[in-house]
Amino acid sequence: MDARHGKRGLMAVEIVTFGCRLNTYESEVMRREAESAGLGTLRDGAIIFNTCAVTAEAVRQAKQSIRKARRENPNARIIVTGCAAQTEPDNFAEMGEVDLILGNEEKLKAHSYRALPDFGVNDTEKVRVNDIMSVTETASHMVDAIEGRARAFVQVQNGCDHRCTFCIIPFGRGNSRSVPMGAVIEQIKRLTGNGYAEVVLSGVDLTSYGADLPGTPRLGKLVKAILKQAPDLARLRLSSIDSIEADEDLMEALATETRLMPHLHLSLQAGDNMILKRMKRRHLRDDSIRFCEDVRRLRPDIVFGADIIAGFPTETEDMFANSLRIVEECGLTHLHVFPFSPRKGTPAARMPQLDRSTIKQRAARLRTVGDEAYRRHLDSLIGTNQSILIEREGLGRTEGFALTVIGTGAPGDIVSARITKHDGERLIAEPISDISNARAA
Repeated sequence: MDARHGKRGLMAVEIVTFGCRLNTYESEVMRREAESAGLGTLRDGAIIFNTCAVTAEAVRQAKQSIRKARRENPNARIIVTGCAAQTEPDNFAEMGEVDLILGNEEKLKAHSYRALPDFGVNDTEKVRVNDIMSVTETASHMVDAIEGRARAFVQVQNGCDHRCTFCIIPFGRGNSRSVPMGAVIEQIKRLTGNGYAEVVLSGVDLTSYGADLPGTPRLGKLVKAILKQAPDLARLRLSSIDSIEADEDLMEALATETRLMPHLHLSLQAGDNMILKRMKRRHLRDDSIRFCEDVRRLRPDIVFGADIIAGFPTETEDMFANSLRIVEECGLTHLHVFPFSPRKGTPAARMPQLDRSTIKQRAARLRTVGDEAYRRHLDSLIGTNQSILIEREGLGRTEGFALTVIGTGAPGDIVSARITKHDGERLIAEPISDISNARAA
């Protein structure tokens, strides 16, 4: 979450972002479109909440943040948008703190904000949410910078054609649609020209990229084209992928392109075959293990993260044990653990539910296993030389995405460093030039 509102120092247009990297990117588009529409002229400012619908907790946090914003900024205009606004607009319309609800399509268009300086809307006009399933294209919204970030996110895909039984996101994002390759490359060239050393390709279902485009290019073809046609880009990184959709070009790029970062975050969700089937996933546990083994042969320095849900309906202790084991079997290091949260309207919400205490306990056990795996990964990096992208003063990320404390460099710089130790969460590094100078002295 990026909560930057407050009683003092409220900017004309404030964006509060929840959820995924795609929301981060879209928030910058929203800021530009809202300001171009004149929303920045409001005397008391405006706060736009870009929400997430992945879990009930994400929705609860958004509503809590909205109420706090109204208390601290009683005269500001409050707009709610994003996936939660798309999937449950009436829920937010009932909130007296909210002035307007915009859908995921509407939030990216300037005209959605043009009538807002007066906010002459009645209750029937308060909700402006289109049928997201009717949207057939994803526009290439050009962004020159991502505010306050050393790396830039570029949206190449939106929506999802799959219907996992636990997931509400297709109803918030619509069906899968892709940004044409030329527009993606143009956007990346603009960002590198503005000083960004790293770009992250983002999407709701990234590995489905291109199925709706002429010639049906796959994600691997896009990756190769970016690296060839944007030679000034130092680092290209992928957001979450579905390993079962990885194509040959993508595998080849991982093996041969050093500018493609050795870090993949996998949408695994579970390690048990029966649970995977009940989730309506398209892979089994052996598919995940085999994929990780294959990629590791091609790129020995690869680092894997994964999303795993704890406490899915009908999950037994033995089934959960398979999810615990897959952390080691796949060699996962960055684990995102989600306690199962039933989302109204999904098939999983109608399945026999586990009690909340069991779900929370399993999530805690899974996080413990993930934390131990991550510490082992940090141990393995001590004494190695790493290339660190500085994110903010004193902190950066390795190519494998490990957070690193380093006492040099400005945001956006890439620094060569030696890893000397870690604190259980972050690597500690010294610039190689400083080490060389110390030895010479």
